[in-house]
Amino acid sequence: MSEIAAVKAALTSQVVETPSWAYGNSGTRFKVFAQAGVPRDPYEKVDDAAQVHAYTGVAPVVALHIPWDRVDDYTVLAAHARDRGVRVGTINSNTFQDDDYRLGSVCHPDAAVRRKAVDHLLECVDVMDATGSTELKLWFADGTNYPGQDDLRARQDRLAESLAEVYGRLGDGQRMLLEYKFFEPAFYATDVPDWGTAYAHCLKLGDKARVVVDTGHHAPGTNIEFIVATLLREGKLGGFDFNSRFYADDDLMAGAADPFQLFRIMYEVVRGGGFTADVAFMLDQCHNIEAKVPAIIRSVMNIQEATAKALLVDTAALGAAQRAGDVLAANAVLMDAYATDVRPLLREVREEMGLHPDPVAAYRASGWAEKTAAERVGGRQAGWGA
Repeated sequence: MSEIAAVKAALTSQVVETPSWAYGNSGTRFKVFAQAGVPRDPYEKVDDAAQVHAYTGVAPVVALHIPWDRVDDYTVLAAHARDRGVRVGTINSNTFQDDDYRLGSVCHPDAAVRRKAVDHLLECVDVMDATGSTELKLWFADGTNYPGQDDLRARQDRLAESLAEVYGRLGDGQRMLLEYKFFEPAFYATDVPDWGTAYAHCLKLGDKARVVVDTGHHAPGTNIEFIVATLLREGKLGGFDFNSRFYADDDLMAGAADPFQLFRIMYEVVRGGGFTADVAFMLDQCHNIEAKVPAIIRSVMNIQEATAKALLVDTAALGAAQRAGDVLAANAVLMDAYATDVRPLLREVREEMGLHPDPVAAYRASGWAEKTAAERVGGRQAGWGA
């Protein structure tokens, strides 16, 4: 197989998971700008996700968020997804919106609150069983705002105990993905602030526990590709929440702020053997001023472009330059791959898959936005906090 044929095969097999919450009304803590035609329930979110897959060909999985996507019968929702040509993916938990969680959830000093939080996480595993999902993603807003507010070590003990109970509930083929965030909403000490803390807990739990790297959850200047390389080396990278940020957790379209960083991350994924089903390539974005579906399509395309460039790195030339200590030559190899215009290649890949070469243009021509704006009226739009 030629090099280009191998790159095409890899791009064709790529899977990007889209988030249900990105299709509804979503925004910032200051304002959510409602849009016409956004979904009114989880079924319509799946319908929109199916549109993204129809035009990109690489987004057959949609993540759910509980309780935002709670339904009476999850097997029916899973069947609805299959009928639309997609499937239910990661189940995301929510232990940050109830008043009981003001001082934390699984790290809360009150055992009754911790019990409530853990019961919710166990409910999410039940949803996994019903939908066929294999991934449970956990993000905790737990932390403290003031020195002395709580015992930092005791909170880690509570976290470990809670995670262990949920881990024990996982079935065969199911995994727990632990996400981290270095600040907000806790401003003094966040209980899972970095990849090291997440890794330490996952290491203790076992093989079914992996770390999630959210590309927006790092301080400026953090070398995210180093984190990716290290977690891959240790066999503990479970997946990504791809988005883009200028300052902190902005949740902009993937590749919007720093496409070079996205390329560097994807190169480490390819280099480290992470371009497999063991690493989930998820989007985690909340589109406030831009149209939902085309923004997600554009994000998928940005990931495809970064991946294509990463696959085109001349690894033999790079290795030779590195062994020779030729700093400039080694850097030039990466820069040459990044400078390659891969859009013609991706258009060719899509055409070979029977798709329109321009997914955004195809979506806009489909009339889906106008159709949903006309039909999805008279009900509560499912979105931020729904």
